Amino acid sequence: MALFSLTGFVGPEKIGVMKILPLKYAAILQAICSLGIIVLTAAAQAQTSTPATATTQPQTATTAPAVATSPVAAPSGQTDQAEMMKQMMEMMKLNENHKLLAETAGTWSYTVKMWMNPDPNAKPSESKGTGVRKMVLDGHYLTGDYVGKMMMPGANGKMQNFTFHGMGIEAYDNAKKKFVSSWIDNMGTGIENSEGTYDPSTKTWTYTSEMEPIPGMKTHVREVLKMTDKNHMDLEWYETAAGGQEKKTMEINYTRSGKK
Repeated sequence: MALFSLTGFVGPEKIGVMKILPLKYAAILQAICSLGIIVLTAAAQAQTSTPATATTQPQTATTAPAVATSPVAAPSGQTDQAEMMKQMMEMMKLNENHKLLAETAGTWSYTVKMWMNPDPNAKPSESKGTGVRKMVLDGHYLTGDYVGKMMMPGANGKMQNFTFHGMGIEAYDNAKKKFVSSWIDNMGTGIENSEGTYDPSTKTWTYTSEMEPIPGMKTHVREVLKMTDKNHMDLEWYETAAGGQEKKTMEINYTRSGKK
C-alpha cells in the first residue's frame, strides 16, 4: 500500500493488484499452431516422395526407404510441443496453496496503526476501514477492495480527513512456486509487486518487495501476515531505507464480519 510513513508512502492493507490475461494463453495457441504446421509438413513430404520413387529405376528400391523415413523425423518437434502443452496444463491446476488464499476470503473490518512521527516514543496514528476479499477466475486469484478513513497532511501542512481506496490481488504462482501479490491505491500512480512464502507452522505469509514512492527513495519492504484464527488476521509492515535499519512502520488488525 502507499500510505505516508517515516520513509515515504505505504498503505493500510497492501495485498496486490489485478493482472490481465496472462501471456501463457498466447503461448498455448502458438503451440497448437506449431503442431499443425509439423503435421502438414510431414504429410507434404510423404506425398512428394512417392512420385519420385515411382519414376526412378533400379535405385528406387534402395532410396525409397530413406524417403519414407523422413516424415518420422518430424515428430521430435511435435513431441516437444506436446510436452510443453502438458506442462502448461499442469501450471493451470489449483492446489493447497490456492485453498489457503481462499480461507481469507470474506468481508473484514480493520484497524490501522502507523508510526509516522520520527520520535520513537510518539504514539502511532490510527484509522479504520473495511475490506472485501474474494476468489475470482475459478479460484485462481484472490482480489481485495479496501476503503477507509484517515487523517493526512494537506498541501498547507495541516491534517485533514482523507478517504483511502486500495485494490489488491494475490495468487500462488505454480511456475515460480511462490505467492505473488500486486497493489494499487488512490495515493499513488505506480503498481507495487511482491513475492512471498508461507509457513504452515505459524500460518504466516511473508512478502518482500521494493518501492520508490518518490524518485531516488528506494525502500525495501517486508510484510508479515498471520492468520491468528479463522476470524482474525494481523499484518505487520517493515521498511528499510537505503543504508538504514529495518523499522516497523505499520500494523493492521483484521476482524471478519460474520464469523465463520
